[in-house]
Amino acid sequence: MCALAAQSCWAGAGTGQPYGILIVSRERLEVATSCEIGVYLQDQLVGRLFQEQATSFNLPPGPVSVGLRQLPGQMPGCAPGMTEYKPVIVTLQAGQIQKFRIAAGSAGLYLKPEPLEY
Repeated sequence: MCALAAQSCWAGAGTGQPYGILIVSRERLEVATSCEIGVYLQDQLVGRLFQEQATSFNLPPGPVSVGLRQLPGQMPGCAPGMTEYKPVIVTLQAGQIQKFRIAAGSAGLYLKPEPLEY
């Protein structure tokens, strides 16, 4: 399952290939919902984020479709389809790290580029 091992889902056979790293963060309280937010790569659910969480994926270089959706859950108002699904294309280079944070606007959830602060 991709959610458990994103590396193997996207890497394919032959692991001598260099990778880029995609980080998706919900560490800031910009999205005022207690609902889980699903992270989709190539239209497949690969991660779930609550407030104050982040996830990362080792991906082969090239373009990847990244989307966000509010997921159904136990909390009131956490119904699927409440926000519009608009995936974006992120292009990764070998050895590159790209970080995005989840933000919300009038058009729904979106990814906002975030500087690496290491």
